[in-house]
Amino acid sequence: MSSSKSLVRQKFNSFHGNLPTTTDEFPQMHRPKTHPELPRRIRSLFEAFAPGNSTSLENNYHKLTKILLHVTIDRSLGPVHVLLSSESTVGDLIKAALDVYLKEKRRPLLIETDPHCFELHYSQFALESLNPSEKLMNLGSRNFFLCSKQTNPVNSSVLNQEKKAAADK
Repeated sequence: MSSSKSLVRQKFNSFHGNLPTTTDEFPQMHRPKTHPELPRRIRSLFEAFAPGNSTSLENNYHKLTKILLHVTIDRSLGPVHVLLSSESTVGDLIKAALDVYLKEKRRPLLIETDPHCFELHYSQFALESLNPSEKLMNLGSRNFFLCSKQTNPVNSSVLNQEKKAAADK
């Protein structure tokens, strides 16, 4: 009982700034084992891939072969994860994202599954769609938004009025 009281008293005193004065009163702390060679190994890896080091780049460079992309489909809850080669195009990404969406049986169900009926954007707020023949490596992003191509409602209403006018004549 007295040992637990003395432990509580030590903690209380240390909290209020009354630290023990002799080193015997400090509890012994064990130092974790470290690997002194590890920082040198990591530094040598960074130096091998440094931008100005072309000779080691030729020897140690591994070409990027696959890219993990996240595509959010319009009205879907979460993004679809697609793994494609770095040489793929935006059109390939649209097709792959639709395939994954259908394979996972996500909701809401898509009315149209033809990749030519969809546009890929950087985000849902971007008005300009990406060129289907553009390479994925040139885009600078890994997150995209896929939506169906919209017919211009103003033009379609004008066309409907023209059709009605032609039918009335």
